[in-house]
Amino acid sequence: MDDQQLYSQEYQRIEEAIRFLNANFQRQPELEAVAAHVGLSEYHFQRLFTHWVGISPKRFLQFVTREGAKQLLADSHSLLDTTYEVGLSSPGRLHDLFIVTEAVTPGEYKARGAGLSIAYGFHPSLFGECLLGVTGRGICYLGFTTGLGRQAALDEVRSQWPHAQLSESIDLTAPLMERVFAPRAEALPVHLNGSNFQIKVWEALLRIPPGAVACYQDIAGVLGMPQASRAVGSAIARNPVSYLIPCHRVLRKMGEFGNYRHGIERKQALIAWEHAQALREG
Repeated sequence: MDDQQLYSQEYQRIEEAIRFLNANFQRQPELEAVAAHVGLSEYHFQRLFTHWVGISPKRFLQFVTREGAKQLLADSHSLLDTTYEVGLSSPGRLHDLFIVTEAVTPGEYKARGAGLSIAYGFHPSLFGECLLGVTGRGICYLGFTTGLGRQAALDEVRSQWPHAQLSESIDLTAPLMERVFAPRAEALPVHLNGSNFQIKVWEALLRIPPGAVACYQDIAGVLGMPQASRAVGSAIARNPVSYLIPCHRVLRKMGEFGNYRHGIERKQALIAWEHAQALREG
């Protein structure tokens, strides 16, 4: 079994465990029950889950309850206020220094990728296989293929850049992919194709620090459009570079994790992993 198959198999087990915890959190299942559900020993499951998610299954179980999500929002609220006031991401890790946004011009937006070359590659990651697309100006697409499929992910790239020329080139994409989940990564340029409003929403997401969350109303308020929560949600759903532009850090105001195009289990795992990393750095 190669590394990619191993990553995929491990993540599928973690995702199934998270799905089980979501369905049964009210009865607070013991470690033995969750491990048995995914076909692993307690010892192996504990190690595997903690490696992937960053916290133990017991702590994650507390994290996924609605009350836990509400507390996460409450803890993040004052931090986000300060973040937006000073224009920074966090005192420990200035996330927007690591993402350099370059949006297309109005003319390029209208051309829909005409004359543009996009290199792409499929790569394993901590959270399942990813498709990474890159132009000469930066990463234009990052999405998880697990559950979606490779062809569907490629179709998404083509729908966003319908007139661009696509070619598979792992030699070009692999060095960038290695930096996506690396702690304190160097600047990663992203090449965005979206409306002015979408670009503003995506740039606002970059100011949510790792380990923190916001709600749709927070983002709408920062943009000066407090009644535009639904439009903000629509823009977030069209984010072309998952994780780098952290749409997974947005929850519903009532403490629910809400929808995520790559699966609610992956969203929860991403938030928990980042929260654990932030606690270690702090």
